[in-house]
Amino acid sequence: MEKADVFVVINTAKSKGYHRQDKRRDRRKAAELRSKFIMDIQHFYIEKGQGEPIILLHGNGEDSSYFQGQISALSKQYHAYAIDTRGHGKTPRGSSPFTIRQFAEDLLGFMDEHEIHKAHLLGFSDGGNIAMVFALHHPDRVNRLILNGANLNAAGVKRSIQIPIEIGYRIASKFSEKNDSARFHAEMLGLMVNDPNVNPEELSGIRAKTLVIAGTKDMIKEEHTRLIAANIPDSELVFIKGNHFIANKKPEEFNQAVVDFLKR
Repeated sequence: MEKADVFVVINTAKSKGYHRQDKRRDRRKAAELRSKFIMDIQHFYIEKGQGEPIILLHGNGEDSSYFQGQISALSKQYHAYAIDTRGHGKTPRGSSPFTIRQFAEDLLGFMDEHEIHKAHLLGFSDGGNIAMVFALHHPDRVNRLILNGANLNAAGVKRSIQIPIEIGYRIASKFSEKNDSARFHAEMLGLMVNDPNVNPEELSGIRAKTLVIAGTKDMIKEEHTRLIAANIPDSELVFIKGNHFIANKKPEEFNQAVVDFLKR
C-alpha cells in the first residue's frame, strides 16, 4: 500500500490575516471541545489530497487500510479521509453503544472536529450502512453518497452467508458476559444481525445524489441492492463483475465508476 500523507498546515502569519486565522483557530478549538464533550473516542484516520472532502468508511471488522486502492486515486482530485470506525483498527471502542446509528453520530463528531461542513461519503458494507443512516439523519452534511454493498437489514444478505453469522452471534453472546473475546465477537457480529434495520420507505429521505454499487456475485442479494437504488430518489445503480470486495479486488474499475459519478 502506498502510504498516505497526513499534512498539518500551520499559518504563522501575524499581519493582516492574523485575526482571520485567529478566528479559524478558535472555531476549530470550539468544535474539538464539542466533540470531546459528546464523543468518548478520537478516530484514527488517514488523510491525503486537497479539494472537496470525501470520507471513506470501511466494513465490519476492517479498518481504513481496506481503501488502499482508493485513497491515492481519489486524493488526486479530492481531499480524502479514511477513518477507522469505533472499535475497529486503531480507533478505541469507547463506552457508547456499538451500533450503526452510533457510528453515524461518531462520523458527525469527526466532521465537526475537522470543520468539514459537507462531504462526499463512500461507504463499503457496514460502512455503506453508516453512510446511509448518516445521510438520513444529517442530509445537509452530505454532498454525494456512494453505497457499496450496503443492506437495509439482515434479510438482504444471502442466507449461505448470514446463517453462519447468526450462529456465531448466538454462541458469542452466550459467553459475552464472562469472556472479553466473546464480547468483542458478539458486538461485531451483532452489527450484521441487528443493524441497520432501515425501512425501504425511509430511503426517500435521502436528498443526496447517490451511487449504489455492488458486485455481480455480491453477498448482498441483487434484488436487495436494486430495492435500495429504487427507493432513493436521485440514484444510479452499477454492478461490477466480482464479489462483495470489488473496491479491493478491482480498484481501477471501481474507482472509475466512483469518479465518473462524482463528476456528473
